This record gives sequence, C-alpha cells and structure tokens, in this order.
Amino acid sequence: EVQLVESGGGSVQAGGSLRLSCTASGFTFDDSDMAWYRQAPGNECELVSTFSSDGSTYYADSVKGRVTISQDNTKNTVYLQMNSLKPEDTGMYSCAAGRIYSWGFVTDYRGQGTQVTVSS
Repeated sequence: EVQLVESGGGSVQAGGSLRLSCTASGFTFDDSDMAWYRQAPGNECELVSTFSSDGSTYYADSVKGRVTISQDNTKNTVYLQMNSLKPEDTGMYSCAAGRIYSWGFVTDYRGQGTQVTVSS
C-alpha cells in the first residue's frame, strides 16, 4: 500500500519558519520525483516545489528564495523548509510522488496534506 504522510504544519506569525516533512512507503522512493503542492481556500492548487530523482529542484516564483526542498533517501522522506513566511503562504500543503516533465508534474500518488496558517 502506497502511503505519503505529511507533518510539520501549524500556525505561525508572518516572518516565521516551518519545516514540513513527508514520509513515503509502498513504492520505490529513490526512482520517483517528488513535489509539494499547496491549496488555499478559493484558490487553485499550486505546485510549490519539486525534487527530481537526479537532485534538481524547482521553485514557484511565489516562494523562490524563501523555501528549500530536500530529500533523505535513507528515510524515504522529502522536506520543505519554509522561511520568512507570509500570510499568503497559508494553505493545505501536500506532497506527491510522480514524474517531472518539461511542461509540468504528473502525480502518481499524493498525501492528505498538512495545514499551514500564517497570521499577520
């Protein structure tokens, strides 16, 4: 059974930091590209960041310079370090496993998400 379990969300004030974690099981983690999505109420789901199996990364313009994605293959875990958080970063953050293409990310599996709330 495939599982993606996120943790690390919470409520912080603007300017604060959070580190999200996503632990995977049930598939070959090393061969998968990983991604973090977020969705705020009333907004479309946004691809925040990706970490490809070759180690390359992608960041949405909205988070570039404030967010770092990393991965520990020994723990089957992908992380999202978020600094200088803004109220507009509020949303449900979920991780996904799939494949990166030049035109986007195709999701094979996705977790339930962890809520991030940033107050001003």
